[in-house]
Amino acid sequence: MKYKIVVDSCCELPENLKNDEKFESVPLVLTVEGEDIIDDATFDQASFLKKVADSPNCPKSSCPSPERYMKTYECDAERIYVVTLSAELSGSYNSAVLGKNLFQEEYPEVNVHVFNSRSASIGETLIALKIVECEEAGLPFEETVAVVEKYIETQHTFFVLENLETLRKNGRLGLVKGLVASALKIKPVMGSTDEGTICQLGQTRGMNKALVKMVDFIIQKTTDSENKVLAISHCNCPERAEILKEAILERMKLKDIIILDTRGVSSMYANDGGVIVAV
Repeated sequence: MKYKIVVDSCCELPENLKNDEKFESVPLVLTVEGEDIIDDATFDQASFLKKVADSPNCPKSSCPSPERYMKTYECDAERIYVVTLSAELSGSYNSAVLGKNLFQEEYPEVNVHVFNSRSASIGETLIALKIVECEEAGLPFEETVAVVEKYIETQHTFFVLENLETLRKNGRLGLVKGLVASALKIKPVMGSTDEGTICQLGQTRGMNKALVKMVDFIIQKTTDSENKVLAISHCNCPERAEILKEAILERMKLKDIIILDTRGVSSMYANDGGVIVAV
């Protein structure tokens, strides 16, 4: 194995990559009512969403330790790439970097680079796929890092959720202001900033109108779409994701478009019915 890609479990992996030896997912831990749930292959989305719905308290997440990341680097790969949640949203990036520093004290000859996705969920997925593209094209390690870092700078993430309470209560909304009460059925259209924080792009009444407005923002912010892959992740709403896909394809040409279901971390923050787009 010449290279390895390590992702944290906020990254949604396509089925064909879940058993690929070049990929390893490092799980975060989700906590609901004192119960720790490992975000790995055993994660049961339906059961988790029910636990969250039944709980009066906000679920929490905790990032992997530096030692856990370090363990993933101990392999026979010559080049190791790591993709994590935005450093502005989680400690996962800092843990991965510390794990890298500890690892390279013993194995300085192994090339390791940790990418701060400045995104989450499906945004991490597209970054991982860009790494594969570079490796398969035969690019050397340093050039792959440069190309992928440039890709991250141009990537945009958008999302519309049924509610923002988990993000709000866990402090992930930061300085976002002007969010209105959910009782008014106003749905904010959210996105990521260049730094990887969350911002509000707009708002409208009702989910369907919010999805239409999100498509408007996607088109406004996406250049050279014919050469880009767009990805959609959804939390337990495949029909909504398909409708969104068709609405996007009616208005812009893309190299490809993929749809994946959210894993544990994304399911916790997106909540039942949430939809995320990255391009």
